[in-house]
Amino acid sequence: MSVDFDYVVIGSGFGGSVAALRLAEKGYRVAVLEQGRRWTDETLPRSNWQYARWLWEPALGWYGFFGMRFFRHMVVLHGNAVGGGSITYANTLLVPPAKIWREGSWAGLVDWERIMPAYYERASRMLGVTTNRRLGPADHRLREMAQIIGVENTFYPMPVAVYFGQEGETPGTPHADPYFNSEGPERRSCIGCGGCMIGCRHGAKNTLDLNYLHLAERHSAQVKAQTKVVDVRPLGSAVDGAQGYEVEAVSLTHATRGQRTRLRCTGVVFAASSLGTQDLLFHLRERGSLPAISQALGRGVRTNAESLIGVRFPGSTVDLSQGIAIGSGIYIDEHTHIEATRYPAGSDSMSLLTTLLARGRLGHSRMRVLTWLGTLARMALTRPRLLFALLRSKNWAREGMIFLCMQTSEGQLSMHLARRWYWPFSKRLATCGPKIPAFIPAANEFAIKAAAATGGVAVTSLTEILLNVPMTAHCIGGAVMARSVEEGVCDAQHRVFGYRNMYICDGSILSANLGVNPSLTIVALAEHCMSHIPPAAGQI
Repeated sequence: MSVDFDYVVIGSGFGGSVAALRLAEKGYRVAVLEQGRRWTDETLPRSNWQYARWLWEPALGWYGFFGMRFFRHMVVLHGNAVGGGSITYANTLLVPPAKIWREGSWAGLVDWERIMPAYYERASRMLGVTTNRRLGPADHRLREMAQIIGVENTFYPMPVAVYFGQEGETPGTPHADPYFNSEGPERRSCIGCGGCMIGCRHGAKNTLDLNYLHLAERHSAQVKAQTKVVDVRPLGSAVDGAQGYEVEAVSLTHATRGQRTRLRCTGVVFAASSLGTQDLLFHLRERGSLPAISQALGRGVRTNAESLIGVRFPGSTVDLSQGIAIGSGIYIDEHTHIEATRYPAGSDSMSLLTTLLARGRLGHSRMRVLTWLGTLARMALTRPRLLFALLRSKNWAREGMIFLCMQTSEGQLSMHLARRWYWPFSKRLATCGPKIPAFIPAANEFAIKAAAATGGVAVTSLTEILLNVPMTAHCIGGAVMARSVEEGVCDAQHRVFGYRNMYICDGSILSANLGVNPSLTIVALAEHCMSHIPPAAGQI
């Protein structure tokens, strides 16, 4: 059958952008369908108080690039944009420990420890990974805290996707493309404003729209923004997609909202993030569009055993927002990794989700709430001004350090479609299984001890205290690699079991807890996947 494109890529994040470029380079006609907006320096929000530009909440008419999804087991922070999560992520690109390839359902599928270093190297080169050269006050304070607990030797500047320019030059200096022999856009050296997570408007952050996607479009790939995929079904009589697929999408733009488009293609790449790909595949299987999708879909969801806590220094004259979003890290023990994280000055809206940190024991959530209430009451009686300064939003980014805490310990849950009690007319993605830990005791003790020694107050997220669920920016798994359709959704080459020319290239395929930020691993695995697809007919 005649087709409109050879491949349709669903999503333009860390996996989809790689697929778009490598397929286009091989001579295929590629369309990338992305439900988020394309952002420019002029349209990015000035702070995260501009909810309509920052938050992704279509029901309220907000089409920003930062989303929060609330589940029974966790709160997931995620991105929606041309460039996926790279628009709002914190630039951090770490190679996980080698042991992760010996764990989970992908263990033994191939010799991962031998083949993956080359793909990590390629991914790092494409993303412009370099060591952070702009350590800010929060980074220096993290080093001080590490010294206090005796782990200063573990402190390191973060490997990041940021352009710092030439040594000694003035920050903000413009440069012709420094990465791709002038095929990329002009860049400016980092000014250390801390604004990475609300969108870099200075041309220093190596977001995907400036590398993989930019080059893909130069190779004639078509990126269609604000276009949400709602259906994928095989063409013709071949139920396995041997004759291609029809992809149906709906427009989210103001002028054409609701307008539907159907594209015929030979192959499909799902790259809509762990949540997006799971959600779409569940619905496609349930409605009969892709009935052969594995029953293992939704299993093996992980969060990097993550927790978001921090320390605030009310009234501090030191501006802790200066630097890059995540500038440094330490290991407080062999399993627990902590990164110093920040928002830019004035972007204080996340303060609405923070509160005093209270001690407690895992599995005793009610007692922890009582402890928290007692901590609040005690501070209200003895230090009311400090409590007011601590809980107010003003200057939160300037006065605070966010600790992104991750552990390598294994733990997973499952997802499925379920009807909400308050809206039973449709189904949405939901979590199930045993509760995952709401906090990391070792990290909490570190924050309390470090705060006391440096004149600050330890803080945590409200969801951790009141709902007994952690916040995570790293929801992974759910469509994991495995040996068979009974154990996973795709094989070691990312091919979806039961279908031809259908691939998954995003965090949903990750099959073990990485213990570090997953972006670089997603890119490296997407490079690995694309290396197995032969050039288009007639291409060398």
